[in-house]
Amino acid sequence: MTELKRRPLPHDFHPPVPSFTVTSEDIEEGGALKDAQSYAAGNTSPQLRWEGFPPETKSFAVTCYDPDAPTGSGFWHWVVFDIPVSVTELPAGAGGGTFEGLPAGAVHVRNDYGTKDFGGAAPPPGDGPHRYVFTVYAVDQEKLGADADVTPAVVGFDLRFHAIARAQLIGEYENPAKG
Repeated sequence: MTELKRRPLPHDFHPPVPSFTVTSEDIEEGGALKDAQSYAAGNTSPQLRWEGFPPETKSFAVTCYDPDAPTGSGFWHWVVFDIPVSVTELPAGAGGGTFEGLPAGAVHVRNDYGTKDFGGAAPPPGDGPHRYVFTVYAVDQEKLGADADVTPAVVGFDLRFHAIARAQLIGEYENPAKG
């Protein structure tokens, strides 16, 4: 990737917190996302499982962010929060618009596609590999306080003050140049 593309991650601006572990059957750290996680070929959120979070955790939030999108502000692909502390895994496809696989009470906000679901990877052809940062936040309250009509920025603001730990998994996806 070019130097220009090494943009910071959203939590780089948050206070440091302890980390825990997130794994996936669908994503290998630093590896390529499967076509199922692309916008054109599947638009399916990956399976995610987490462990090792602080005992005082009361809920979780999950996000997917592309810091390399040519927007000047990155691109939010997925933001869901108020996941009960008893839930430590989301199955593949849980980010679909039907909310199948999400626990009761979990809240999706609009992604940068304008939909309340997981929007798959879709970097411009020839733009090189983009990073897709899946982050699980351990939250210090059962309800973050936001509702489904806020923006990802508002959720990020709330997480800055209420995340007590976080785990991340980064995959890459690239659309080759056409022609």
